[in-house]
Amino acid sequence: MRRALAALALLCGLFAIPPAQAIEPARIGALAEAQNFNGVILVSRGDTILYARSFGEVRPGSGEPHQLTARWRWASITKQLVATLTMQETAAGRIDLDAPIGRYWLDFANAERDRITVRHLLQHMSGLPDPEDSATLPNGLPAFYGPDFGGNAAIEAYCTGPSRAAPGAGYHYSNCNFIILGRLLERVTGQSLDMLIADRLPGAPALFPAGGETVPGFQFGAAEPPVRLASYGGAGGMNGSIFDLWAFDRALMRGELLDPAARDEMWTGDPAIGYAALGQWVFPAPLAGCATPQKLVERPGAIGGVQGRNYILPERDMVVMMFTNRSEAEFPLGHVARERGFAFELLSIAACPETAE
Repeated sequence: MRRALAALALLCGLFAIPPAQAIEPARIGALAEAQNFNGVILVSRGDTILYARSFGEVRPGSGEPHQLTARWRWASITKQLVATLTMQETAAGRIDLDAPIGRYWLDFANAERDRITVRHLLQHMSGLPDPEDSATLPNGLPAFYGPDFGGNAAIEAYCTGPSRAAPGAGYHYSNCNFIILGRLLERVTGQSLDMLIADRLPGAPALFPAGGETVPGFQFGAAEPPVRLASYGGAGGMNGSIFDLWAFDRALMRGELLDPAARDEMWTGDPAIGYAALGQWVFPAPLAGCATPQKLVERPGAIGGVQGRNYILPERDMVVMMFTNRSEAEFPLGHVARERGFAFELLSIAACPETAE
């Protein structure tokens, strides 16, 4: 019932644009069409969706249009939601961010289990192995994500293997951090990660292989190589519609998932490691057309031929998100901190409509 009511409220406000919240939809459409964007875009302020539109084709040359209600792989945007679940456990007193993971996982195989903390996992400072270092398959995919790598036991054995660096020695982005964090949450709560997602998060997100068919990815007209999406677990295994992700953003922004103190801790970026916060990046973004930098919560994600961006602007009470099923090599969405690329231009138009060029 909770999810049904949330969906109804979402749809009722879908294209209601109060004058005080007006954006320039024509400019968003012109940007997407000029750059041949294929996918979906959503912009909201408060609980009102100001803009939601699909563009282009699912399969290049097929004529099959993208649909707003389609399910997408969320890739590393998953980390944002798993971080939120972790902060819920922290607020409840069941997890201490600065405690060693050996406290919660007594038989954790890595020798550093009494030095690696939960915060290290959240900030990619653990020194655990990196799936990208596994053998490369003929199709260019790391073997870790290939269909023949093995099941959960093989994944866990790899990620708990010998450390690549000492805990806390430096930042290194590795999916093993959040794969292990997802497994740790299961041990602390006594629930599977997919059940935690279903019970605690709004909308209808799911963890692969559950959730139903998702939008396939492409690169320069060719289908992406086979990838075992379930391998990503808590690091990138979630899927859902753009509206499911928006429901999460709004619940988080309204304080329904975390109290302000826990959310602020999760949203504190560390300049020493590129403004990495807990499961996302948070930094002052110099957007085109805004007189001052805007506080931005950024969570990108990409697997194979599918990319997504989830942006929260807390001080403007705004959300901007997009998904495309063209690979990074073919259609680079870019990163806002570099002040260029499709994502930067879209965010500037949405957040700074009065003066952005």
